[in-house]
Amino acid sequence: MKKFVSAALFAATATGASVSAAFAADDVTLQLKWVTQAQFAGYYVAAAKGFYEEEGLNVTILPGGPDVAPTQVIAGGGADVVIDWMPSALAAREKGLALVNIAQPFKSSGMMLTCLKESGVASPADFKGKTLGVWFGGNEYPFLNWMNKLGLKTDGTDVTVLKQGFNVDPLLQKQAACVSTMTYNEYWQVIDAGVKAEDLITFKYADEGVQTLEDGLYVMEEKLADPAFEDKMVRFVRASMKGWKYAEANVDESAQIVIDNDATGAQTIEHQTRMMGEIAKLTAGSNGALDEADYKATVAALMSGGSDPVITAEPAGAWTAQVTDKALQ
Repeated sequence: MKKFVSAALFAATATGASVSAAFAADDVTLQLKWVTQAQFAGYYVAAAKGFYEEEGLNVTILPGGPDVAPTQVIAGGGADVVIDWMPSALAAREKGLALVNIAQPFKSSGMMLTCLKESGVASPADFKGKTLGVWFGGNEYPFLNWMNKLGLKTDGTDVTVLKQGFNVDPLLQKQAACVSTMTYNEYWQVIDAGVKAEDLITFKYADEGVQTLEDGLYVMEEKLADPAFEDKMVRFVRASMKGWKYAEANVDESAQIVIDNDATGAQTIEHQTRMMGEIAKLTAGSNGALDEADYKATVAALMSGGSDPVITAEPAGAWTAQVTDKALQ
């Protein structure tokens, strides 16, 4: 069952405000990129602390999962705003889905390849001839770009790509030399499985010069042309960034808020606290406004794929500062 948070109603109950007042707020539906976890703590915190209600918003937060593609949800009208990685969003835009980035809470990428040293991988030069675990569903684009940059074919000629589930089993079972991990999640699954850090080697995309922007906020371009919708997004971004900065400064409390909103009961406070600490490193330095230099670097990386680039032309209108300029006033 999908869990959602009705922010204005939650805050109204907590503060003793009337339910009728809560329902007078403007509705906003946010689609997450993945399941309820500290990766999205800023939004849950903004709901729990009443930041959305202060902005006159009633925010419904929809968790994602392996069968949920944010681009498909927003294309079908199931959300007003979605969280997605920029490679996926720009690829979708080139295919005709007019997504626009309105804010970028994540400044840094948490993506990396984690490899067993015993597999013989000591540097990217050792990838050739190895099996590498890769996430798909839009998450494969940074990896494919990196392989192109290294001059490695991913059709089995140079490296074998194993379509990886959202776990680290291929590494633990030694089906792959390396697997895709995030600094805040899957890497720690490897550690928790009993593998020692000294037996691993990690390659952060940020360190390899192939970092692309992750976890941005995207809306449909046609909706953003409506002044009333733009105003809702200004208030949403302002409250969300307040939530993110609170989460950065209050790791333990924010992890507990995430746990309180996990309908599955699958998350643990220990895991979410550790995750929140790592996520805070990625949102640090961002006030929500997209850095144009980071955007250009992402576009350049996605277009540098040789004969098989992620996007074939530099996008026009793929991001705007009109929301964050007003939200940060």
